[in-house]
Amino acid sequence: MPGGVNSPVRAMGSIGRDPIFVERGLGAELTDVDGRSYVDYVCSWGPLIAGHAHPEVVAAVTAAAARGTSYGAPTEGEVALAEQVRARMPSAEMLRMTSSGTEAAMSAVRLARAATGRDAVVKFAGAYHGHVDGLLADAGSGLATHGIPASPGVTSAQAADTTVVAWNDRDGVDRALSERPPAAILCEPYPANMGLVPPAEGFLAFLRERSQASGSLLVFDEVISGFRVARGGAQEREGVLPDLTILGKVIGGGLPAAAYAGRRDLMELVAPAGQVYQAGTLSGNPLAVAAGLATLALLDSKAYERLARTTRALAEGLAAVAREVGASVQVPWLPGLLTVFFSQGPVTDYAAARACDTAAYGAFCRAMLEHGVYPPPSQFEAWFPSLAHGEEHLERTLTAARPAFGASL
Repeated sequence: MPGGVNSPVRAMGSIGRDPIFVERGLGAELTDVDGRSYVDYVCSWGPLIAGHAHPEVVAAVTAAAARGTSYGAPTEGEVALAEQVRARMPSAEMLRMTSSGTEAAMSAVRLARAATGRDAVVKFAGAYHGHVDGLLADAGSGLATHGIPASPGVTSAQAADTTVVAWNDRDGVDRALSERPPAAILCEPYPANMGLVPPAEGFLAFLRERSQASGSLLVFDEVISGFRVARGGAQEREGVLPDLTILGKVIGGGLPAAAYAGRRDLMELVAPAGQVYQAGTLSGNPLAVAAGLATLALLDSKAYERLARTTRALAEGLAAVAREVGASVQVPWLPGLLTVFFSQGPVTDYAAARACDTAAYGAFCRAMLEHGVYPPPSQFEAWFPSLAHGEEHLERTLTAARPAFGASL
């Protein structure tokens, strides 16, 4: 395997160590092949909002597998999952499933171009929308971690159709829209691939207004935030409805599943209802659908309240320990998401994220792993607290954080 892994951020090269190979997970903990246990804040990079091997999710997947793993034909479960998304996600009138967030992002952009007759797309520096050729410009996540500015193999024509603007930069958005009106403004409403960098007050509403005025579609990439930060994702919390939404992670409950959803008039352009072609042999796979339905069934208002309490306690606890030790960090958080930025001041865009002390984060992360806590092995990724994290896990984390922050100095 290139680099010994099947996805770059797993390699742990940016924090100066070899990767941990996992044997099993249960609840909020992982156990590696050497028998060491860790409090896990990666949680498969977001899908496991209920924790590892939740019994109801495991039971649903086991029952589905016993009936057959794939059919290449429609199933009742796909309809049930689409109905659940429609009931929870304010802007989702229709939905098409895929097997990955990358596929969903690619398909949403294709649909936006078909609907508007335009080629250009506006995206934000530090946002990662999967490894779609035209969307890798100034991408965050693993590209930021490994210092890759774009990617060999992406043609100049594909890159030329992407206009990159700094996050939270209203003037930059206006310039981009006036210079070349795009098919879509594509954003993570709560960016979490340069670390968690929430939008400035009113910025999402500004994007909604400007997209309508320019004849562009507003596309929210809620692969991370969807069903994690709230029942209806960031769009419910912020009261801003996009034209299209990209979903992933939680919708599959830990199995490969994603989707794009939106207004009926747009989604009916997708084949076979319309002529915008997109297909997938394993789209709506019955095992992934079962895991997604079982996970969503666990996410009621009390679950989100508990997740918010856990995340707040963790974020404020980490910030307090850092102050006591003398480490300069910023810890922004939202329900189910946080980042420990090694920065003197607030992080409001990708430039500020890149200016963080990544060597200090690496030392902190290595020490946390040595003390039995598994944070994201990258300054540019979010932590994912889950419903399985309890007070004992928080205590273990904050106890480990004291020497870990000390190691970063």
